[in-house]
Amino acid sequence: MANFDELSYSTPPSPPFDSISSIRYSPNNPDQLLVSSWDTTVRFYEIGEDGVSKGEAKAKFDHRAAVLACAFSADASHAYSGGLDTSVRELDLATEKMLNLGTHNDSISTMTFARNANALITGSWDRTLRFWDSRAPTPQQSSHSTPERIYAIDHVNNTLVVAMASRLFHIYDIRKMDIPAQQRESSLKYMTRSLACMPDGQGYATASVEGRIAVEYFDPSPAAQEKKYAFKCHRQTINDVDHVWPVNSLAFHPTYNTFASAGSDGTVSIWDHKVKKRLRQYPKFPGPVAAVAFNCDGTKIAVGVSYTWDEGEAGLKTSQVSPWIGVRKVGEEVKPKSWTD
Repeated sequence: MANFDELSYSTPPSPPFDSISSIRYSPNNPDQLLVSSWDTTVRFYEIGEDGVSKGEAKAKFDHRAAVLACAFSADASHAYSGGLDTSVRELDLATEKMLNLGTHNDSISTMTFARNANALITGSWDRTLRFWDSRAPTPQQSSHSTPERIYAIDHVNNTLVVAMASRLFHIYDIRKMDIPAQQRESSLKYMTRSLACMPDGQGYATASVEGRIAVEYFDPSPAAQEKKYAFKCHRQTINDVDHVWPVNSLAFHPTYNTFASAGSDGTVSIWDHKVKKRLRQYPKFPGPVAAVAFNCDGTKIAVGVSYTWDEGEAGLKTSQVSPWIGVRKVGEEVKPKSWTD
């Protein structure tokens, strides 16, 4: 495999100094991104172009404990964050002021901003989904109980997918949250580590700690369900021993509906799920890839490298991985083979 070439990436200054929990791109600015971290911060960056403009750390928001999730508002003037301190915060990206919107009863593991409902949706280990509107006198608009701890959520249009412990999945119409539209069990045998919805609204991909990805479709008809499948990835045979790594992050390309997967094996791959093929694997990174994201116009991919705690405290001592964020331009590798312009 080709060696990692750091020069092909733009790297913003002042990366987090502990593990990266999530990367989110602005919905309307292809060069702005948020990074949340176990170092108790959310950092807001403007990514520069090498030789043209330098990357800039525009704002940093300090929290009381590790931050596990972040999201932009619809117009990208504000951001939101949540984590181990259980508080849901709104971050003013211009003034660096933080507003506490309310709390969960346990750590906030995941969040997404639903433009159609103009609502921030948060998921927690307290087994609730909560909807927030920061403009309202009481920001928490509603709370919805789930049967298990929530690990990941994502949405497309009005469809919300919730991945929980015990391999449970609920699919909701966010306009009718009293009951899930569908309840499913994961196609994967092990714990869900990542989830992403297809931009075309047809379905979602989910991945596990055990080096597998499942491609699922929302349409419950037998014909649509026959198309779902799962495959092995982020694995390697070393000296006749199979090594399997968690798939930490998934991200769909906004235009082509292909997707990227990022693993603790230090690789990022691009997949065309329609023809069940890998289109590209980028040169291996110097450590586990914790998070990956495409920007809003699909011209760039951001990669967050950091220790992912797969081997606990002992692994931290031996890993020697410094957190690193890199952004590269994407090319033909993100286009499906079936795509014609």
